[in-house]
Amino acid sequence: MPIQVDDTDRRLLRQLMAEPALATAELAERAGVTTATCWRRLERLAEAGILKGQEAVVDWRALGFEVEVSLRFILDKTEPRAFDEFIEAARKVPEVIGIETFLGRVDVRLNLVARDMRHYQEIYRARILTLPHIADIEALMLVASVKHSEALPV
Repeated sequence: MPIQVDDTDRRLLRQLMAEPALATAELAERAGVTTATCWRRLERLAEAGILKGQEAVVDWRALGFEVEVSLRFILDKTEPRAFDEFIEAARKVPEVIGIETFLGRVDVRLNLVARDMRHYQEIYRARILTLPHIADIEALMLVASVKHSEALPV
């Protein structure tokens, strides 16, 4: 059941999105509430499924992954389990950092990283082309990330 989000919740969420690693006491101070209130509000937002947790954002390039590719797949939908089997196999490819499904012409998009073009070619030939139920693939090589934000206008 959805909860009512008020101005205090919005202040907490804005501060948390801006700086996810803030300690609860610092978050409370910035949002203008007590530490106990902050903690209770965060628990309530988490229980309601609004606040899903915190995660580390890893700069893949800093770890030596210079290539990022988005692969769009059209699956052979004559097989009833095409989506499930494709996704199950794609999850096993360590370089795949994102899997998304769509309604429309494209069925699935995989985002993957590679150290360089040779590494990408190895991944593509050995792991991607062997995924089940592929009818068509389109590759989009990332040139630049112009905007990336998880923050919402709350």
